[in-house]
Amino acid sequence: MRFFALATDYDNTLASDGRVADATWDALERLRASGRQAILVSGREMDDLLEICPRLDLFSRVVAENGGVLYTPSTGMRRLLAPPPPPAFVDELRRRGLAHFSVSETLVATMKPAEQIALAVIRDLGLGLQIIFNGEAVMIVSPGISKASGLREALDELTLSPFNVVGVGDAENDHALLDACGFSVAVANALPALKEHADMVTSKAAGAGVAELVDALVKDDLHERARTAQRSRVLIGHAREAVEATRATENTKAARATGPTGATQAPDIYCAAHGSVVLLAGESGCGKSTACAGLLERLAGMHQLLCIIDPEGDYQNDDETIVVGDAHTAPLIEEIVQLLLRPPRPAVAVNLLRVPLAERPAFCASLLLEVQQLRMRTGRPHWLVFDEAHHLFPAGWAGASQTIPQTLETALAITVSPQQLDGAFLRQVNLLLAMGPSAGKAVQELAKATDRAVPQLDETELETGQALLWRLDSPAPEGVIRLEPGSKHRLRHRRKYAEGLLIPERSFYFRGPEQALNLRAHNLVLFVEIAEGVDARTWQYHRERGDYSRWFDKEIGDPDLAAQARQIEQDASLDAAESLARIKAAVQERYTQPENPSMPAVLTAKNVDAAAEQATDGGGQSRSKGENAG
Repeated sequence: MRFFALATDYDNTLASDGRVADATWDALERLRASGRQAILVSGREMDDLLEICPRLDLFSRVVAENGGVLYTPSTGMRRLLAPPPPPAFVDELRRRGLAHFSVSETLVATMKPAEQIALAVIRDLGLGLQIIFNGEAVMIVSPGISKASGLREALDELTLSPFNVVGVGDAENDHALLDACGFSVAVANALPALKEHADMVTSKAAGAGVAELVDALVKDDLHERARTAQRSRVLIGHAREAVEATRATENTKAARATGPTGATQAPDIYCAAHGSVVLLAGESGCGKSTACAGLLERLAGMHQLLCIIDPEGDYQNDDETIVVGDAHTAPLIEEIVQLLLRPPRPAVAVNLLRVPLAERPAFCASLLLEVQQLRMRTGRPHWLVFDEAHHLFPAGWAGASQTIPQTLETALAITVSPQQLDGAFLRQVNLLLAMGPSAGKAVQELAKATDRAVPQLDETELETGQALLWRLDSPAPEGVIRLEPGSKHRLRHRRKYAEGLLIPERSFYFRGPEQALNLRAHNLVLFVEIAEGVDARTWQYHRERGDYSRWFDKEIGDPDLAAQARQIEQDASLDAAESLARIKAAVQERYTQPENPSMPAVLTAKNVDAAAEQATDGGGQSRSKGENAG
């Protein structure tokens, strides 16, 4: 279930002429019987609602006075969310002859055209008040107070997310309410501007429209309507064919003075933000981490709560992520659940470095059991992210069929190849993003594992950052897309690149001009140590070839460090020792300074052994030594 609550306006939405019809109350009873909650969000004063609304007991919370008051019907507790109107403002309204207005706990209410007097008073007294319209009604409240701010306070008390709420209204002050919800509805009698703004418009007016909405919610959780709404979709990337057409058009326009009037825009490709189980598969170096970081960034921007299971400790504490567990301490499931219940940040990452490799599937299964129960109560976490998923659901795992939930609902799994994952997990995948030279093979492996007909594919060479997209409700992939990266560069693999073990073909090799050496640096710490020990001639050989900046860019995936190194490589005024000192300082500034006091400065011997196992990319076989790029 996605939608756990309905947030509804009162006047001209739930009620007509201040009265709610018996059929509408019956609909709210059906809503509650389905396990969902009702929240009343009104511009009316709280005392007014208590007098005219006989069934406030049907609501888990009441937001009154346009966001200024929060009321709990079951306890009678009232909490003010805004300060009272300034006495000087009220006195001045009376002095200027405004006779018909009321003063409540958090707002001043009047009718048009009295807003002109109110605006003049606000201006003359230099007050920070705002005017909100609701049909002919005029409300003057403190800045930042709205139906949206009040709803957020109500949802916080109920431990619910706005993404899991349907909002319905009819007038100007309901724009904020609808914007704050995961799905927006306007009743048939709503203002035209609100109808244009809403994801759905009921065929019936006021309370009858609310009853119509309730029945649609109970029937199928608004499944078909919600999946096509813009706020219910997350951008994956863009069609490659249109991208190529755009380039061709631009080339033509550059070559000719006359030509097409506009370039073809690459169509955006989306997936549902709820109900998608995505498998992102590809070898190292194909752009998988960049694509994943971009997707997670956009989900966090949609106020989706992420629970990231992180076997290799790639995620760090920052403004968006809080990490549980580290190289010294195994994560506690109870702590994880508490953080997911009241998340301080958009993502909770579960670091499994301290959990032995053989025990990770069982740990993940235990965590999933608790997380699924939390999802049934609150809808969160919205996305489960399984990084290096072959550590968590390995192929042939005896406990897979008993411990993997029957419905993962919404998840993202990242791995090298589908054949490394157990079939019980693969059968829940409904969208595949296959990257790298083995993308076609990944499609075939997934088809076989899920007893589908193996699609016939044309041989297609994918560039870095491109993927073969297959929605598994279709018989074959729909084509190659360019995955959308994030708006900011995130160094997910900072610990691994600084202290871990990169696979041989991604390591740096100091060989020298005669290829007499074969010194492998499988991380940045070792790179600096070896660089300090090689002779100046060897250092200069790789510097002149641009090998350092190329490795930082292509294998470490840090274009900023690469650009810094490139400047040093090309600075002819620097000798070998000076250029080494500057590149060393650049590396240490970005990687070897501790970001988190709980993270160790170096890996323990046990963790080095674990990293050696992980360096095979989970496939069980190490790779042959590779050469430096270029």
